[in-house]
Amino acid sequence: MSSYRAALRIARRDALRARGRTALIMVMIGLPVLAITALLTLNATTDVTVREGLPAHLGAVAEARVVTHAERTPVRQTMHGDLMEPPDQGDGPPRPWTAGEVGALLGGRVIPHTVGQVEILLQDGYDRVDALGLDLRDPMTRGVRVLAEGRFPASAQEVAVTPALLDRGVRLGDVLRMTRQARPLRVVGVVEHPVRPGIQEIALLPGSVPQDGQNGRGAGWLADTPAPVTSADSRRLNAAGLTVMSRAVLEERTGDRSFWPYNGRGLVELAVGVVLVVTETVLLTGPAFAVGLRRRRRELAMIAVQGGSGAHLRAIVLAEGLVLGGAAAVLGTVLGVGAGPLALSVAARELDWHQGPFEVPWGPVLGVAVLGVLSGLVAAVVPAIQAARQRPALVLADREPGPRRRAGRLLPGLVLLALGLGGLAATLHRSVLAVVTASVLVVFGLVAVTPWLIGVTARLAHRLPLSWRLSVRDAARHRVRTASAVAAVMAATMGAVAVGIGYSSMATAGDAARVVEAPVGSVSISGHGADDQGWARLRTAVERAMPGVPLVPSLEVTDARGAALGMTAFPSPERCRRGCQVVAPDYSLPVGDERLLAFLQGRRDPRAAAALRAGKAVVFDGELVEDGMLNVSVMPWRAGPSGRRVALLRVPAVVAEGAGREQGGALLPASAVRDAGLRLAERRVFARHVPDSTERLERDLRAVHGSANLRLVPESRYDSLTVLSAGLVAALVVVLGGTLAATGLAVADMRRDLDTLSAVGAAPLTRRLVVSVQAGYVAGLGTVVGLAGGIVTGVALTWPLIAVMRPARGGRGLFDPGPTVIDVPWPYVAAIVAGLPVLAALVAGVFTRTRLVVARRLA
Repeated sequence: MSSYRAALRIARRDALRARGRTALIMVMIGLPVLAITALLTLNATTDVTVREGLPAHLGAVAEARVVTHAERTPVRQTMHGDLMEPPDQGDGPPRPWTAGEVGALLGGRVIPHTVGQVEILLQDGYDRVDALGLDLRDPMTRGVRVLAEGRFPASAQEVAVTPALLDRGVRLGDVLRMTRQARPLRVVGVVEHPVRPGIQEIALLPGSVPQDGQNGRGAGWLADTPAPVTSADSRRLNAAGLTVMSRAVLEERTGDRSFWPYNGRGLVELAVGVVLVVTETVLLTGPAFAVGLRRRRRELAMIAVQGGSGAHLRAIVLAEGLVLGGAAAVLGTVLGVGAGPLALSVAARELDWHQGPFEVPWGPVLGVAVLGVLSGLVAAVVPAIQAARQRPALVLADREPGPRRRAGRLLPGLVLLALGLGGLAATLHRSVLAVVTASVLVVFGLVAVTPWLIGVTARLAHRLPLSWRLSVRDAARHRVRTASAVAAVMAATMGAVAVGIGYSSMATAGDAARVVEAPVGSVSISGHGADDQGWARLRTAVERAMPGVPLVPSLEVTDARGAALGMTAFPSPERCRRGCQVVAPDYSLPVGDERLLAFLQGRRDPRAAAALRAGKAVVFDGELVEDGMLNVSVMPWRAGPSGRRVALLRVPAVVAEGAGREQGGALLPASAVRDAGLRLAERRVFARHVPDSTERLERDLRAVHGSANLRLVPESRYDSLTVLSAGLVAALVVVLGGTLAATGLAVADMRRDLDTLSAVGAAPLTRRLVVSVQAGYVAGLGTVVGLAGGIVTGVALTWPLIAVMRPARGGRGLFDPGPTVIDVPWPYVAAIVAGLPVLAALVAGVFTRTRLVVARRLA
């Protein structure tokens, strides 16, 4: 034990002596520990349990919250009081519940409690915010909302707001306008939500909030009962048509959160993540330990000649990994635990995250800290083995040992590569996790062959200019240091390229498979719930919001109240008569004239126009037409699987081409719909226009009528630019970090050679060029090797990613996984493979010191 204590003391002393290298190693090990610890702490704090969220619903006094629904028929609910399915419709018009009836069923005191949404006018336009209708002055509501400033509302003309609305310009004493009711409300207080500090909400007295009556929202009561509301009480109230959130039921059936929520798949995901993080950390810190060994080799040689064994030398180097890894893990853990709540204090309000009591999941956090220590130890293993094998006589004479050639060095890497490629082939038709797991073997295989690749490229250096030749040969001479940096760059490049190819292929396949209702780059605005007067107001608002933009009207089937019904097409009425259900899509088939037809086709088609005038439907998806007929189901808008069909139409149809190949659906003639006895009215307009802010425009229109809906047909459903930019930034950080760290260590290692160059007359530019070329060599070799592995893994990822979107066609065997879509984002790949090495070389050259320090050499 005394020898180990001595090794730890030596490691601590050396760490304090070489502070720059120590800081570099601790940053590389500590940053992943800090980031993961902060995420774990953040997740534990934002993962609000049912018990932690109860105050927001029931406060500290109430025993239950009861919610009414449109019908007084039996309902089914979840444990949390959410409605499981719409209630059956009663025989007569619904009769509102009274507080006396609900209080009699519960046997306690009840007060009105309504939750909904309203539109209010803010500085940046209209917006829909949450609304709480509850008398917060009542003692029963204690804890539902916390008063932060001012007072609670005391009249129907007063309102309290949450801090998130203060961020949008609302102040105490201001007058807000609920635009749907055109009613002014004076802000008299600021209230805080117990678990949602970022919620945009107003609090009013009961009776001022519109009711939607869905999933625990809408009109209801807060109840204080002498005894807890049990499961039996909940079933009794369900039978009467009420849903209940009971404090007693939730506290009985929900336990504490478990911080080990991993099943078998979760354990595999965790293991793969741990392996990749540890591997990347070891590869990044490996060069620093290798250079540390070269700087200390004279000290280790002195220990050896005084009787120190190889085991002693290994222990000294491993102790350095233990000391630095342990210090980095402790520091990263402490900073990560502190960074979690610090980030939450900003993000929770800005992003409307849930926030419970501050919690630290100590089990996972300590596990991450152990991984940090393990990373330091593993990174020091290879230098420790080299320290035990060094020859003290050569070291003390300040001579470099001759190169060693080891047979079979390439074989382990080739075996791992073969196993990894075989695993990728076997997992193509399985899952993304299976492909990623198999790609880990590819990573290890490429890491193992990296030293051999360095040796091969070094043998080609004799054709290069002098400064280039010196850089490459120095990198090859210190192969352990160089191989670690190259492998770190390779792993980062491989991951970035694989993700880029996989996501780009998925986006291409998704866009090719999508079906849109209108040409790309157009917008449709509808008001399905509006009557004639409401639609007239909404149409006027659209014209004001988009001045000068031609609007193309579309007719919709309406019910007796004037609200639009949905129309959807399906291919085979025989199959649906045998029991299949037709679900209304997010959009309804339009009804219109030749002007709308020209808009949907992007051109004038005389044949299609003649068919429309003759009363035939123009269909843009040939699979919908069967025997020259189009089958159309008319249902309540977004009725769902249980919706009742209003009518079934069979309309003669012709197939035509839309404005783009992704366009589907059909255009129905007004005569065919009216002949079926259905009413038509304008409830939608189309326009070739992309609003500056679709969200703001939709908010403004919904302030005019709550059923306003805006649908933009974008070029793509996927934000490829954001995803690829994130991948490029991640690769940039790792490539530059690994390359510059290795280059900086190499400069320290080859300082005497650089000083010798300067002493014999080499210009400062030559010194910069030597360093710049070595950085470019490390980054370039790493990105090229990573490109090969990334392309293979990225192509393999396309099968499981695309299979999630649509069923696979074709074979399902080992060598026949079915078709896929492969799209390589070449500008993104070129930026990584060509751009990052050039950038690394330029940065290394710019920051290289050119001052000459003459060194003495021993003969």
